[in-house]
Amino acid sequence: MRHTAVTSILALTLGAGAAFAEGELNLYSSRHYDTDERLYSDFEAETGITINRIEGNADELIARMEAEGANSPADVLLTVDTSRLARAKDAGVLQSIDSDVLEARVPAYLQDADNQWFGFSQRSRIIFYDKADVENPPATYADLAKPEYEGMVCIRSSTNAYMQTLLAAIVEHEGEEAARDWAQAVKNNFARDPQGGDSDQLRGIASGECEIAVSNTYYFARAVRTEVSGISENLDSFGWVFPDQNGNGAHMNLSGGGVAVNAPNRENAIKFLEYLTSDQAQQYFSAGNDEYPAVPGVAISPSVASLGFFKPDSVDLSAVAGQIPTAQKIFNEVGWE
Repeated sequence: MRHTAVTSILALTLGAGAAFAEGELNLYSSRHYDTDERLYSDFEAETGITINRIEGNADELIARMEAEGANSPADVLLTVDTSRLARAKDAGVLQSIDSDVLEARVPAYLQDADNQWFGFSQRSRIIFYDKADVENPPATYADLAKPEYEGMVCIRSSTNAYMQTLLAAIVEHEGEEAARDWAQAVKNNFARDPQGGDSDQLRGIASGECEIAVSNTYYFARAVRTEVSGISENLDSFGWVFPDQNGNGAHMNLSGGGVAVNAPNRENAIKFLEYLTSDQAQQYFSAGNDEYPAVPGVAISPSVASLGFFKPDSVDLSAVAGQIPTAQKIFNEVGWE
């Protein structure tokens, strides 16, 4: 009955046509994916609301919203990773909202405790390895710290939001001391100094620079779906592990957004966030950008499904966000570049 009610709410919200929702929406987005164009155009067609976009680096957009203050035209901030959503909240550029649709569609652990941000898509941060060289790959994040993997691991720098959130999740689960020991031991296992993005970690395996790498799933799934230089031509050499399947589950990164604190078009902003939870939009996140939907029960794309089923970590990401300063402190203390 609850699902039927939610579906009815969405139908009333999104399907009523331009006569019931017109005007503008000013979107500040750090999502840089061409496939999101379909999200925007379909929303405009369904609601009659025109989306005006400003795109840029997440930190730059947050700083811009702070500088604009009460005169900011921003209605919605979209960005990737829990750390940046937390940063936006801490900067005071988001507001709490009430939405029956968002509460019903987005699992509680994928939204801010104060309803200032909500998750709309996910990526799992998992372990990849060279099948030819690694007989016993790490089965858990903790295993990455084992001495047997010394000189084998390619991983990103401590300034990377994905890494900050992963370590923050370890702090939340295991405590600060255990997280510090883990960071120090993984650093000892580096095959090279941290460099580049997630695709570069995967290319490190393909080129033989390292035998093990940590990456978000969508970088590899994209190489399954379309040509990605240095990865797609070497797909058969990769194995992968969804870590901690007998424990907490695989860590999930979040892409999400919230309503700007001074949104001039607040109702349109809420309507847009609600649209992002619709089955149609959720399928675009998966089919267009190889992500996992945030809404349970929405089908995933073949490229994502090819990675297999797994148990995700259902830790409250609002709690993880609170551990990000501790994670950065630990990275600094162990000298993780």
